[in-house]
Parts: sequence; structure tokens; C-alpha cells
Amino acid sequence: MADAALVLFSGGQDSSVCLAWALERYERVETIGFDYGQRHAVEMECRPRILARLQHDFAKWRPRLGDDHVVDLGVLGKISDTALTRSIEIEMSKTGLPNTFVPGRNILFFTVAAALAYRRDLKFLVGGMCETDYSGYPDCRDDTLKALQVALSLGLDRRLCIETPLMWIDKARTWQLAMDLGGRELVDLVIEETHSCYLGDRSRRHPWGFGCAVSRVRAAPKRLRVVALREARLRAALKGARRSRASGSPVIVESLDSRLRGNDGASFGDPTG
Repeated sequence: MADAALVLFSGGQDSSVCLAWALERYERVETIGFDYGQRHAVEMECRPRILARLQHDFAKWRPRLGDDHVVDLGVLGKISDTALTRSIEIEMSKTGLPNTFVPGRNILFFTVAAALAYRRDLKFLVGGMCETDYSGYPDCRDDTLKALQVALSLGLDRRLCIETPLMWIDKARTWQLAMDLGGRELVDLVIEETHSCYLGDRSRRHPWGFGCAVSRVRAAPKRLRVVALREARLRAALKGARRSRASGSPVIVESLDSRLRGNDGASFGDPTG
């Protein structure tokens, strides 16, 4: 049990990186996904493809990746009235939160995951929540999840740990984490197979992968994905250049350093650059 985890795996970029993180860390890893009537249900279609590629392309993780579980939480869609479960425009609500906020969603997700983990003898629950790139959802906050960990452990009379490896890192470091865990192969998997868009639009592949090009509520984070991916790739190239500095040209290293600082005229804030 000490080396077993259950990953909340949606089929999106962040949860896919968290799954790779768990596979690198734990001896046995299972996954759970939730069908709650989300309008971006296309992410559920991505999950089997991602799992299949992880099994096929990453031999070191193959024996660790266990069962996948899909739970019907349609009741969540029935009791909520949000842009995530209704065909309405995504916008800010009177509460100051985007109307994509589904009250109690992550609390319910972790509660159901904990019940399954109890039966499957899995100690760690892994989720892709973070406070550096989010829309202010209160159930993504570290304080919320720490309190939930205590409540679940008490309620089940068993020690459970909620792990959120992305909680305090930005998108650049998330891409770098993917690179560190599985190299370019994992980065390509995340780009080509995952889906990150509340509208469920998978009609166009962007430099950062499939999803929405523009959203008034989520535009900044989507732009950050392009910026972060470019920066992660440059950092990986810089790391390789530094390893071979003794036999290579220091000019290469200096050039890459300049690009990371933006001194070569490239604008990391412009996703079209």
C-alpha cells in the first residue's frame, strides 16, 4: 500500500503530467476518470489513447500502470448549472468566479476516489490542481485539499495522502517536469494526445496541443502554455549544450541563455512568435 497511488486522470495536459509523475514515483499506479456530463467530454475519449501510449512507449512504467476506472457522476451535472455542464457562454459570474466553476466537483472527485482507493488498497491520491494557473476555483486551493485529506483519513479510519505535484509550479515548470520525466517522447504525447479546452473543441492543433485558441476567461493560461512549452524546450537544449560545453562552443550556450532571457528579440509573451 505504501507504494500505490490512484491518479485523478481527466485526459488533459496537467493530469497526464501528474500520471507520469506518479508512474515515476510509485510501484503501482491506477487511474480514475469521471463522466459528469461535461461539455468537453472529448477528454474522456483521449484517456484510453494516452494510457495505451504510456504502456507502449515507456517500458519502465509499463509494469507499474494498473487498472483504469471510469465512474459515472452524472448527478453532478444534474445538480449544477454551469458553463461546464450547460451549453452557455463562458463568462465571469457575479461571484467573481468563472461560470465554469462546478461547486463541489473536486471535493466529490476526491471523495469517490478515496472510496475506491480504500477498496483497492491505494494510499496516495494524485491530482493536477494548482494555484499558479487557475481561475480561482476554491476547491483547487491547497488549503481545501489539505483539509479534505484530513477529513477523508478520519472518515475512512485510514491514512490517505493527497498529492498535488503541480500546486506551486507554473506552466513553464510543468512542461519542464514532463521533459524531465519522459523526455521529448512524453512532451510529444502530451501535445498530440491530451485535450485542454472547456468547449471540447479538438478541431485544431496548436503548438501546445489540442484545445481552445481563445477564451475570455482562460485566454491567459492558454497563451502561457505556448510560452511555457517554448521555454521548456529551450531549457532542455541549454542543458544538453552545457553538458557538452567542454567539447562544444560556448557561443551556443550563451545564445540559448540569451533566448531564455528574451535578449534575442524573441517574445515569450507572444504565442505566435
